[in-house]
Amino acid sequence: MATELLKQEGSYLEALREWHSAQPTSGVDWLDRLRSIAMERFSELGFPSVKDEEWKYTNVAPIARMNLQSRPPAAVLDVSEFAVPEAGESQLVFLNGKLQSEQSSLASLADGVIAVDLIGACSGERGTLVREHLSRSADYVSNGFTALNTGFISDGVFIHIPRNAAASQPIHLLFVSDGAQPVTFPRVLIVAEENSSATIIESYLGAAGAEYFTNAVVEIVLKDGARLEHYKVQREGADAFHVATTVAELGVNASYDTTTINFGGKLSRHDVRVVMDHEGAECWVDGLYLVTDNQHTDTHSVIDHRQPHCTSHQLYKGILDGKSRAVFNGKVFVRHGAQKTDAMQTNKNLLLSNEARVDTKPQLEILADDVKCAHGAAVGQIDEEELFYLETRGIHPDLGRNLLTYGFAEEVINKIKVDSIKQQLDKAVLNRLNTRLEV
Repeated sequence: MATELLKQEGSYLEALREWHSAQPTSGVDWLDRLRSIAMERFSELGFPSVKDEEWKYTNVAPIARMNLQSRPPAAVLDVSEFAVPEAGESQLVFLNGKLQSEQSSLASLADGVIAVDLIGACSGERGTLVREHLSRSADYVSNGFTALNTGFISDGVFIHIPRNAAASQPIHLLFVSDGAQPVTFPRVLIVAEENSSATIIESYLGAAGAEYFTNAVVEIVLKDGARLEHYKVQREGADAFHVATTVAELGVNASYDTTTINFGGKLSRHDVRVVMDHEGAECWVDGLYLVTDNQHTDTHSVIDHRQPHCTSHQLYKGILDGKSRAVFNGKVFVRHGAQKTDAMQTNKNLLLSNEARVDTKPQLEILADDVKCAHGAAVGQIDEEELFYLETRGIHPDLGRNLLTYGFAEEVINKIKVDSIKQQLDKAVLNRLNTRLEV
């Protein structure tokens, strides 16, 4: 069996290398060199295995068994169903990794705010800025999936928010897969200059009956005093694989508030890293995963306090049903000299099935002595006393369980300040729970 798996992975890696060799040059020398170096590194690293500590509970071997041949679309998706009215004129749509200009509109971007094709930005007047930040924080040297994404940088998006600019409308990045392309490599670079502010929505949507793989990397640079609200909503198809990396670097007094919602995919993994290397930075790194049947979701986060007077807040919640499995590994580092750090980390999980399983491991590594840090994790089922209370008010037990489950999820969803996104997520949670009730 092990020999067969190695053969399958070797075949998959060889197909990716051939695919890489066939891709056209970007026309930008430094970018082509970066892609070649990253692909060479991927050839050395390959995919991680369960022998790697960081991937101990997530087996990505099924990705290596995928068929990399293009095929007819599995479905025609109506992206309007997932549109964000608040970002109606500030939306970029990607289909199978390719920017769809006719479905995108940037008419309402604030003055000076730029959202452009990444390759075009590399070769244009913003090339120096892109070169300075692209792949600076996303680690392609030790992370095979990041190396693979970097090797295939093509269509992506570069967002630049100039000094003192305030984007009044959210910018929506919608990545859609219809199954025709087996692998896509979304790449996003966001640079927010001093004292700027913006809201970014990053959405993933896929056809229900298609097997495909999304490998995404998002790099965020917040300069001094910059503020960014960032929402990621992952609703890939039921047979899809989704592996993503998000890295944010925070300047002096910068503020990064991110909420990630994971609903879709057969197997999903999200690595989040926030680096606070300047005093006064603050971040909120929150999320909700709702999985059922045989879904597997994995969240690994690192919040790195390198300088004094920085604050981090983290709340992740999980709802698991059927034979689903979730992994949460959250690390908070407080480096030498990072005094007056204030860090709070919490992971809570609600199991709706006796067959569901979660592995949770919040971690603190503190090398300073004047800090306020705490972490905790909880795994449990519906509180029977709360359920009994609802029953005494005439509510059916199954409906009562759904109400309590919905209330559990709402703490995270209510953080989202974009009303239409909040309503979509409310609907998605209720649909999941009602389906369970009907069964």
